[in-house]
Amino acid sequence: MNYTLRQLRVFVAVARHGSFSQAGQHIGLSQSAVSHSIKELESEAGVRLLDRTTREVVLTEAGSQLARRLESVLDELHATLLDVRHYGEQRRGTVRIAASQTISAHLMPHCLSASRQRYPDVRVVLRDRLQQEVLQSVRNAEVDFGIVVNPLHTQDLTCETILEEPFLLLCREDDALMVPTTVSWQRLAGRVVVLQDYASGSRALIDAALEAQGVAVAVAQEVGHPATLYPMVEAGIGISILPALALPLPEGSSLAVRPLLPTVNRSLMLIRRKNRTLSPAAEALWQLVGQQAAQLTARRQRSGGF
Repeated sequence: MNYTLRQLRVFVAVARHGSFSQAGQHIGLSQSAVSHSIKELESEAGVRLLDRTTREVVLTEAGSQLARRLESVLDELHATLLDVRHYGEQRRGTVRIAASQTISAHLMPHCLSASRQRYPDVRVVLRDRLQQEVLQSVRNAEVDFGIVVNPLHTQDLTCETILEEPFLLLCREDDALMVPTTVSWQRLAGRVVVLQDYASGSRALIDAALEAQGVAVAVAQEVGHPATLYPMVEAGIGISILPALALPLPEGSSLAVRPLLPTVNRSLMLIRRKNRTLSPAAEALWQLVGQQAAQLTARRQRSGGF
């Protein structure tokens, strides 16, 4: 039978009030709309449910049986829908997030601290992984969502950019590139550099920037973790290029950074599987990470930093 929830509710209202007009007032429908709804329900049921006279509306035997059973069914349905709505408002459970190394070290601590204060019933599990492993974790549903650098081939993912940050030159303080206060990409030509390897989401972007500027460099070392760049550069093995999120520099080091012109940015993006709904807790964390990234950008702008 092709009946609707509205038809059932209208019928129960008429059974309770014994009047089309009073039932209509109770549920916000006109008397004619109530009458039409009852006729449709009787047509689908194949039996008369109400006897109508000019003075009253009386349930038939079939109508009495339906009304008795239907009230409890609709009450149970209403309670079930309230439970579902309550679940949708919950902020509890475990949320799993995967992020690449620099993001885990410099953005996620702020997010974890804010989550603990705002959502104390949510347990956040952070998985610090290489970029390709983050993408795979999201695709395999091992995590609720991930944070990556400019991912490629993301037709199967929903992406949201949360942060744009520039690449910077990393040198020793006594390097000639430290004067003036900004450095063009062309001045890097012929220099020996230390860069992260291709497991990093930034490496392909750095290569593309050097190629776009027509700059050739000699790569002396390729390292896996961004923190390894600092001692390499400080030891004089080469200069480096790193994202602003990798700051601050190690305390007490003889290192300095300079903006590279023209500015080349990398994008940090939230990613999740396409057409998959996050749990209420995971959705709350997705929003929170975006907010923390925006606050980080605002703090940098206020301080005049990168």
